[in-house]
Amino acid sequence: MSEFVDKIEVNETAIGGIKAEKMKTIAARQGSPLACIKFWVVVISTMLLILWVCAMQLATLDDKIMVPKSAFYFPNSFPPQRVYKNNGYLIISPNGGLNQKRLGICDMVAIATYLNVTLIVPKFANGTYWNDTSTFAGIFNVNHFITSLRDEVRILKELPPEQMRKAESEPLYYMFPLSFASLEYYYQRVLPRIQKHEILLFSQTDARLANNGLPEELQKLRCRVNYKSLRFTQPIEETGRKIVTVLREKGPFLVLHLRYEKDVLAFTGCIEGLTKEEAAEVNEMRYSHDGWMHKPIDSKRKRERGSCPLTPEETALVFQALGIDRNTTIYIAAGEIYKKEKRMADLAAAYPNLVRNRPY
Repeated sequence: MSEFVDKIEVNETAIGGIKAEKMKTIAARQGSPLACIKFWVVVISTMLLILWVCAMQLATLDDKIMVPKSAFYFPNSFPPQRVYKNNGYLIISPNGGLNQKRLGICDMVAIATYLNVTLIVPKFANGTYWNDTSTFAGIFNVNHFITSLRDEVRILKELPPEQMRKAESEPLYYMFPLSFASLEYYYQRVLPRIQKHEILLFSQTDARLANNGLPEELQKLRCRVNYKSLRFTQPIEETGRKIVTVLREKGPFLVLHLRYEKDVLAFTGCIEGLTKEEAAEVNEMRYSHDGWMHKPIDSKRKRERGSCPLTPEETALVFQALGIDRNTTIYIAAGEIYKKEKRMADLAAAYPNLVRNRPY
């Protein structure tokens, strides 16, 4: 028993000696400022080296990852920027109503991407029939429009300083692209003019690109611009949500873009079903506007080709054929219907829950 106790005392003495030695070593290290500085220099240098190695590995990995073009989903807040040789600057002035302007912008983004040019944020043509003074920034989120498409095309809010001085000192070269033009037209006829003049203005953008026969990537890009990049400003989105909330309170609803305004009938020349007096009034309107077709239009032939809008009466028949319940709330998303008291009577009788900002 005494031998066991002696061993414990010896071990305690040894352990105590080790602890004492450690304390002396720590005290010695703490007592040397130069040693502390050297220690932290080594630690910081090692950490910087590790961070540099990680950065190089990530950069190498990023080069190997193929990012699909025209993707509808981005892991980050915005896609990686596309870098390309700039062939010039394209300024567009979308014309028509909001729907035509929107589709025109989709086409112009596809064209700018195809031609490798820089697109300037659209400047709406306000001298049209609607006399609308809205701006692109007043309707759409500009920053989202630019960043969401940065992997496809370079978009600037305005011309760079050098090109801005050029545009202010001399008239811009402008042209009206052909309607439903092919990509070959833009490559052979438009691109050389951009390269020659550096800046090109498109005074019209509605229906200036073919609907069919385009590469799949450009078709996808058109859709992406329309449904992802052209995001309304916050006040407009909030108003839209309020309208939808109110409509949903009454149950199922349907939004109808009824294209039977006077200007639509005049522009298209679709006068079937109108009285002689009404047809004369519509034709007079067409001839009074520059840029609209100032010659007789065969309305019957155009209607047989399906190029005329449905009348309100025909719309009611289509809804009934589709089996839409007559109690469905129908929100009319359109301008002033031409001769609405007479033309909306059948639709209102078939579907009494018509809604818009003013009653029928």
